[in-house]
Amino acid sequence: MSDLLSRRLALLGERANLSLLSQCLHGIERECLRVDSDGQLALTPHPAALGSALTHPQITTDYSEALLEFITPAEADPATTLADLELIHRYAYSKLDGEYLWSPSMPCALPDEETIPIARYGDSHIGRLKYVYRKGLALRYGKTMQCIAGIHYNFSLPDSLWALLQHAEGDSRSARDYQSARYIGLIRNFRRYSWLLMYLFGASPALDAGFMRGRPHQLQQLDADTLYLPYATSLRMSDLGYQSNAQAGLTPCYNDLASYTDSLRQAVGTPYPAYVEAGTQKDGEWLQLNTNILQIENEYYSNIRPKRVTHSGERPIQALVARGVQYVEVRCLDINPFLPLGIDLAEARFLDAFLLFCALHSSPLLDSDECHACTDNFLAVVKEGRRPGLQLQRQGQAVGLQAWAEELLDSIRPLAELLDRSLGGDAHLQALQAQRAKVADAALTPSAQVLAQLQQGESFTQFALRHSKLHAEHFRSLPLSAERQAAFEAAAAKSLRDQAELEAQEEGDFDSFAAAYQASILAQAI
Repeated sequence: MSDLLSRRLALLGERANLSLLSQCLHGIERECLRVDSDGQLALTPHPAALGSALTHPQITTDYSEALLEFITPAEADPATTLADLELIHRYAYSKLDGEYLWSPSMPCALPDEETIPIARYGDSHIGRLKYVYRKGLALRYGKTMQCIAGIHYNFSLPDSLWALLQHAEGDSRSARDYQSARYIGLIRNFRRYSWLLMYLFGASPALDAGFMRGRPHQLQQLDADTLYLPYATSLRMSDLGYQSNAQAGLTPCYNDLASYTDSLRQAVGTPYPAYVEAGTQKDGEWLQLNTNILQIENEYYSNIRPKRVTHSGERPIQALVARGVQYVEVRCLDINPFLPLGIDLAEARFLDAFLLFCALHSSPLLDSDECHACTDNFLAVVKEGRRPGLQLQRQGQAVGLQAWAEELLDSIRPLAELLDRSLGGDAHLQALQAQRAKVADAALTPSAQVLAQLQQGESFTQFALRHSKLHAEHFRSLPLSAERQAAFEAAAAKSLRDQAELEAQEEGDFDSFAAAYQASILAQAI
């Protein structure tokens, strides 16, 4: 263990400071496709009983009208976060008429691209903006890619913990700049070590053959309807089929917040020839918000993002520049198809220890070579993570995945112990031990377990639909109390009223609104 990490752990382990770790916040966003009883994509509109996808704080849609997204509040205990997520699922299932939530990350058998419905958000300017943005995604990347689902894990440390460390280390920056720099340091370490999460939690080694749309690929045929790679952990996070030449040069290595926001701001303001050729409108219909490398910041695909809660009408980059980093959003987690929520408490506890390690461990700047090695290691593990003897790159040297994973788990152990001291019990150590077992035996990983079931003779679709129906039984066997059900129904009704109010109050035309939205970020570049 480094001296710096030892000092930080000792400081946080003092009796007066130990409670700070119990104030970390956790939130989850879980995406999932609605499917019919045959495992086909639901072509029905977003259920009105779930409320407005535009204004409901907890139940919305992502890319497609069929791609639900459930959002929990930020809670101090991940057990509470998961309980919140469970309640949303139970409410949703009370309103899903004969439909199911698809259990894995990779999508069901999809209809042709034209038939996949883009999410609708009503007639307000912001609702139309969200729709046009998604039309732009369809134009740029195709709709099939946008039907992949995942879990986003939001994590923050309390401001008082950062203040304690800053004081102890005699750092003279403003509190905001120190905290932002430390979160960016966390992200650099995440880039170094996130391959470990893909080995431990990747759960998408196979997919429906139709997903490839006849494109050339390196996948193997498992059966007539299923493609896979024998040692893959997460085809979802591979470069499979998702090739964005426009974003190829956009690889911020997170050496400071300013370079990150500047690179995104530049991409939102720089035309890209193929998009310029397509144009923003055709026959009076919007095709995309603009013809730049990115339409908006969120179009940049990354495994982790620095985040700040935005004010009404504020853009993500504006919030980061104005007030600094508040939390991180981990975006590379597959949905575990064996779990009703797609994630469980053991995974959340390990993520907390892993992210705390990334935050407190020294985090030197990434040079170009290490930046490329981080990307290469990640791609090697998502495609071949369970291959016996797989070698990764560390500081220019080859290192075995298993040996490096064991070293990392040894380094994370003191963080798990500190969290257990802070919160009581041994849940974090138990979660760590469960991961050690997976490193010792790749057959225990979710990706291996998925393949083991598929090799019994089920196609990907049969496997996924069977688990989708098992999860539906689980949630439907636990109806909400009348009080909770009424509260969800009231929230849904309020969101519909809020959307109607927004639409009734709208002034001006959409073209002017879209132009002002674009200008709002470019103005910051001056």
